[in-house]
Amino acid sequence: MKKIVECVPNFSEGRDTGIIEQITAEIKKIAGVELLDVDPGRDTNRTVVTFAGSPVAVEEAAFQAIKKAAELIDMSRHSGAHPRMGATDVCPFVPVAGVTMDECVEIARKLGRRVGEELSIPVYLYEEAASSAERQSLAYIREGEYEGLAEKLKKKEFKPDFGQAVFNQRAGATVIGAREFLIAYNVNLNTRNVKLAKEIANRMREKGRVVKDPETGVKKTIPGTLKAVRAVGWYIDQYQMAQISINLLNYNITPLHQVFEEAERLAVEFGVRVTGSELVGLIPLEAVLQVGRHYLRKQGSCIGVDEKELVRTAVQSLGLAEISPFKPEHKIIEYRFRKTGPLAAMNLVDFCAELASDSPAPGGGSIAALNGGLSAGLSAMVGNLTYGKKGYEAVRDEMGSVAEKAQPLKDFFIEAIDKDTEAFNGLMAAFALPKKSDEEKRLRQEAIEEATKGATLIPFSVLEKSRTAAELALVMVMKGNRNSLSDAGVAGLTAAVCAEGALYNVLINTQEMAAGPFRDDTRSQARQLCSAVLEIVAKIKAIMDKELGD
Repeated sequence: MKKIVECVPNFSEGRDTGIIEQITAEIKKIAGVELLDVDPGRDTNRTVVTFAGSPVAVEEAAFQAIKKAAELIDMSRHSGAHPRMGATDVCPFVPVAGVTMDECVEIARKLGRRVGEELSIPVYLYEEAASSAERQSLAYIREGEYEGLAEKLKKKEFKPDFGQAVFNQRAGATVIGAREFLIAYNVNLNTRNVKLAKEIANRMREKGRVVKDPETGVKKTIPGTLKAVRAVGWYIDQYQMAQISINLLNYNITPLHQVFEEAERLAVEFGVRVTGSELVGLIPLEAVLQVGRHYLRKQGSCIGVDEKELVRTAVQSLGLAEISPFKPEHKIIEYRFRKTGPLAAMNLVDFCAELASDSPAPGGGSIAALNGGLSAGLSAMVGNLTYGKKGYEAVRDEMGSVAEKAQPLKDFFIEAIDKDTEAFNGLMAAFALPKKSDEEKRLRQEAIEEATKGATLIPFSVLEKSRTAAELALVMVMKGNRNSLSDAGVAGLTAAVCAEGALYNVLINTQEMAAGPFRDDTRSQARQLCSAVLEIVAKIKAIMDKELGD
């Protein structure tokens, strides 16, 4: 899985667009980062910037933005409605995909050390990166704001985590940390009565509501029903409706569908209906997939379907398109980075035409990967056609599990179609390097060796995954819907083509290599892998011959 980290720095400037543009320009310069949103506020005199990318790239972009903000923003002249104590007031890192919270904490600490040492800005760590329980709270660290910072730095208990305890008059101090993804989400009600929206919000939110005992007059707090949820009720004139406005602090504690269904349950108690919902900003893919799986399970359907179907189910179930069109390619963070390869994006006719042209790529390696995708796709299909069917109750869960495993496997093979061609093109580019001088010859040979290894590892990874494809096909042949037996059999055959085709590419790419560990071990392991796949496919063929024989 591609590693994606989100960063949401808040800069103490919301009025001068020139300054904001110069800061965001530093972010745009960093390869591997995409600027997702810039939200300036005039009254708060603060701009919230959102960008995401690979961990290394995001860390570098954050540093450059903090550096530029320190150059352009003079905190001694700053005023605004929002609490703040630095030019870059707060800078959290958020795990999105393929990244753990611990990794984000490490990024925060590395950045904090660099900002403290190189920019002479006092840095405090907060939330998951905090060095003490008190410092988990941003409000605790920021108490007294910029105006009280000089005196606070004199206190031993307020020594910064990085940098010197010296007041930086221009830049102030910066708070850096790691936190879970915050989802901003609004639930729509069929009423204009904001009082009802507030009542529902108070009962949902973790903080709960304060009530007074009618006899004693003593106030007490009744906790809300949902953990990691903040909520308020409000009225939106533009939509002519009341909404429950929600900040979901951790969708792994309280998933989005639970929030929606709790809002529905409480709405009924107050005589109103939930008509749909609205996502504000971006959302991680997994949060959406959780919703899709939940509603398919409620329907008694198999969840081993294509990712697009899970997303479609989630959007429709939550009514996310009620107010405005919901475009997954814009709203889901991972989709902002996901680029379908040119070969995988072709229609079948154009792909076959390109294959039949005089261009050497796409070639056998891409076709091996394609066959792997076909195999996994067929196994997923048979699983879905078996799941929940009469007479197959005993294998229901196993069919669902196989179908679910087959979907990401299919996606891996599809991605490998273009990766194989890219690796081949990289090898051709290495061969085209100049070779006039001895130095050029040396560099060219090194480039060829590295490119050859890269061109070998792609089909090798396809070969490794082909075994899983064959294993899934075998399960389907043995236990899947008998009306789809031929489909399961073809899943086995295409797994075999995938394996043997990938083996051929591993062997030809390493054929001219000098003998050594990489060449010898790779060729030996590839042959063993292919043999294992063919053994599985032989079992599939034996079952097919028995089942379909005279």
